[in-house]
Amino acid sequence: MEQSIIQLIFQAGYVVKAVFFVLLVFSVVSWTIIFYKWRLFSMADKETSNFIRVYSSTLDPKDLYISTKRFNISPLANLFRSVYSEKAYSDKDELKRMLKRYSILEASKLEKYLNFLATTGSTTPFIGLFGTVWGIMNTFRGIGGAGSASLAVVAPGIAEALIATALGLVAAIPAVVAYNYYLSRANRMIVEIDDFSEELVDYIFKQ
Repeated sequence: MEQSIIQLIFQAGYVVKAVFFVLLVFSVVSWTIIFYKWRLFSMADKETSNFIRVYSSTLDPKDLYISTKRFNISPLANLFRSVYSEKAYSDKDELKRMLKRYSILEASKLEKYLNFLATTGSTTPFIGLFGTVWGIMNTFRGIGGAGSASLAVVAPGIAEALIATALGLVAAIPAVVAYNYYLSRANRMIVEIDDFSEELVDYIFKQ
């Protein structure tokens, strides 16, 4: 009688079940981050486009500051708002240092949680492999105890062991793809932040 994957998982030993649970946690957290980052970057792009439009048409920094209060996710709007509200600068060099500090903070927001995706992509295949090796070891111990190496005896144990490797890859592949994609988007926004910082110095001191 054929056994389903779910049945094989429930019949696995405690160590292999623990591996399944760890992989499940990694996968759930990874997908949560993936959807969160998708929403964050989408809203950041939209707000940045709106902010640039307002910025291009507003000559007074005070008016721009008031207008940007509705842009809470755009890194460019946050950068301008943070610097303008502090006003603790007396020359361009001091303003550039402030912009550098706030730019780093905005970049860290964009890159937040991406390390977990990278960790998931690099570790879960090995966690799954550990579950596979452990399951195969138990299978061979069972063969020794039963004194039989028939396919009917070996197949269920091998199958449940290989599920661990499959689940490790299922957790790792989306995490790696998402990490590379979101890191690329974050780097693009960081370049925009750096370019805007240079432009913002002249914008503020010109007024």
